[in-house]
Amino acid sequence: MQLDYPFHFDGRGRTAETDGDDHIRDLIEQVLFTSPGERVNRPTFGSGVMRLVFEPNSDVLGTATQQLVQGALQQWLGDLIQVQSVDVKNEDSTLRITVQYVVRRTQKSQVAQFTRGAA
Repeated sequence: MQLDYPFHFDGRGRTAETDGDDHIRDLIEQVLFTSPGERVNRPTFGSGVMRLVFEPNSDVLGTATQQLVQGALQQWLGDLIQVQSVDVKNEDSTLRITVQYVVRRTQKSQVAQFTRGAA
């Protein structure tokens, strides 16, 4: 059973499920936008990129953020995906992340894009 993220119920009133590719995309989103310390039983889970939304934009910050994201994805999802590239853009108060990866089970190349604005 692969639960859909965010958790919700389907039209039948049951826990919503999803297919394999969408489930992996959901897992990537959880790693990206969970701050370390946010999960009680996994205090190191996440990448912490949301705290970078208000940081001044620079090439150095962009490179550091790409390394941070790629490291977190390898640590938490390395058995499911092989990360090929990560592109991080910080524009005003919006964070845009593009992840290109290969699903290890199917050897299928995927691209996922995520956007978050300041809360």
